Amino acid sequence: MIKPILFALFVSLPLPVWSAPAAAPPPSPVSDTEPQVEKEVLVQSGKSWDGTPLPDYPEGKPLISIVRFVIPPHAKLPWHEHPVINAGVLVRGELTVVTEEGAEINLSAGDGLIEVVNTWHYGRNDGDSPAEIVVVYAGVVGEPLAVLKED
Repeated sequence: MIKPILFALFVSLPLPVWSAPAAAPPPSPVSDTEPQVEKEVLVQSGKSWDGTPLPDYPEGKPLISIVRFVIPPHAKLPWHEHPVINAGVLVRGELTVVTEEGAEINLSAGDGLIEVVNTWHYGRNDGDSPAEIVVVYAGVVGEPLAVLKED
């Protein structure tokens, strides 16, 4: 129930306060001095970089992880596989990724890739400077982002 004093105040407000606002003027064109937003899709696919179709997303509570890796010059990562879909962007340096089947991709700074899932592979930095890659994993709570291959 509305209290009489508040109701009287409400209904006695001048009408222009409650009327629809005047139409906004059309937006002004963007000037040459304003910065422009740039958009570039680096990679988009239902397949990993080696052409293998990506698996369905796993059941469970989602867990998104964004991980930055810096791989020293002339270093090789151990054999591993990812049980979850992931994609990355090489921020700097050069990186080569090789699968157990012999497929290979060479990345340069600015390149994106959709990583292989449930496929043994390793990364290798053949360059003279560190390689930095930022990877986004679409995982689930309780599942690892990567599994190392046992010797």
